[in-house]
Amino acid sequence: MRKSARSRAEEQFSATQKKAKQALKEKQKAEQEIADRVAKLRALRLAKEAADKEAAEEAAAEKAAAETKKPSRLPQAHRR
Repeated sequence: MRKSARSRAEEQFSATQKKAKQALKEKQKAEQEIADRVAKLRALRLAKEAADKEAAEEAAAEKAAAETKKPSRLPQAHRR
């Protein structure tokens, strides 16, 4: 039996709807992957910035400690 024009149109419409849903799912999945990657990179950058800041603070503290260190009481000729 031949299908009526209406049933063929409904089949085509449902196939198109199915493809559209699948495309939307793929697009959402890709967007989520990008968001996850951005979040991971942001976390890494923030951790690096925190580590750099801590290292700079330690270096500044060491420099300040070295500057405030008392000079030796020995004459320069006897220092080693």
